[in-house]
Amino acid sequence: MHLTLFTLDEANQAVRDIGPELEAMVQARRELERIQAAIDVLELTMAGADERNPDARELKTHAARKQTLMQRLRHGVERIQRRGCVLKDLEQGLVDFYALDGDRLVFLCWRLGEPDVAHWHTLDGGFASRRPVHGRKDQES
Repeated sequence: MHLTLFTLDEANQAVRDIGPELEAMVQARRELERIQAAIDVLELTMAGADERNPDARELKTHAARKQTLMQRLRHGVERIQRRGCVLKDLEQGLVDFYALDGDRLVFLCWRLGEPDVAHWHTLDGGFASRRPVHGRKDQES
């Protein structure tokens, strides 16, 4: 596995580049949840129904849309990961960037809606343990 290390400036540039795509992915994920709920209901009510039933056509439409959304999300995740970013939580739009704090490997941490990368945490820490970037040893900005 190739590990991409980011400076704070590089992470902020990546945020500007991936932000719009990540926002679209979060929306696609929400739509996927709504479609899956509709599919679940239709599958329950369709037991033994004829394929000419309007609900059967609706189920096919939802299933096709689900596949499209899943493919869009899969491709989006792949594009973000190819940049070296780590997508941690699609629901929140949470992305981490490998970085160095002195000689220690850490994550710079950003969440969709934040203007810039302003936090970091250890590799085994998570969002709840993040700290302001100004507390890092090597602030490249």
